[in-house]
Amino acid sequence: MTDKPPPRDRLKEILESGKKASPRSKTESEVDGGEGKCEAFGYLRGLRDTSASVELRFRDGNSTWFNYGLLGSWQYNPSEGLLLKFSGDVVSLVLIRGSNLDKPLTEGAINLTHAGLQRHRVLWIREMSKEEIERVGETGPTIDSIEVGEFASYEDRLEWLKKKAPGFVCETV
Repeated sequence: MTDKPPPRDRLKEILESGKKASPRSKTESEVDGGEGKCEAFGYLRGLRDTSASVELRFRDGNSTWFNYGLLGSWQYNPSEGLLLKFSGDVVSLVLIRGSNLDKPLTEGAINLTHAGLQRHRVLWIREMSKEEIERVGETGPTIDSIEVGEFASYEDRLEWLKKKAPGFVCETV
């Protein structure tokens, strides 16, 4: 047992004496808070920070936002890309193609898939120019294209996937 007073008594002593409490030490996630980015995506640095939505930035300057609350299943297939399914009034499929999509950044604490999208820390994902992709090379993730499809029926989704990314189609007998 230690000689320290319990937290409630310590707070009472501080309040009665008019002194300010000493600042608590900051954890790694608090120190590293804020935003980080690479060429392909931006993310929240704090390990417990989450975003309400993810922005898709297209090469033509347009953007689309999707609420993480609508994100259902998603799949990663290195030969096809990353397929996100958002369900709202209609089902939206987002097909992200690129390379090294699951590769950790140089800081090692985040990647696009597991530590990024899965934990809702990715703020934006952007299509990169050919020059940017060449500059990054194999050192990090690159985004070649982002395609969004909106569907009212399962049949329409299946047909789109067969054309765009057949590796994500599971044929049942």
